[in-house]
Amino acid sequence: MNEERKKAMQSLKTAKGQIEGIIKMIEDERYCVDISNQIMAAQSLLKKANLIILKKHMHTCVKDACSTGDADVKIEEIISILEKVMSK
Repeated sequence: MNEERKKAMQSLKTAKGQIEGIIKMIEDERYCVDISNQIMAAQSLLKKANLIILKKHMHTCVKDACSTGDADVKIEEIISILEKVMSK
């Protein structure tokens, strides 16, 4: 596994632990603002992992598609992701 994927995996595993902690906080009826802060921290880790994965995709899959003349599909995939991000 390359370094980028290791970083993404670590972010995802940390987010998983945070989400498990958030569930426990809700079950324990902890303070709402504290729960909200933990949710935002987990979201940040998910965004970080997503960025790492998308960068890797651009540097490998999209780059390879451009050199073989098959770039249109990969470009549309990236546009679709950007539309999802921008619509939030």
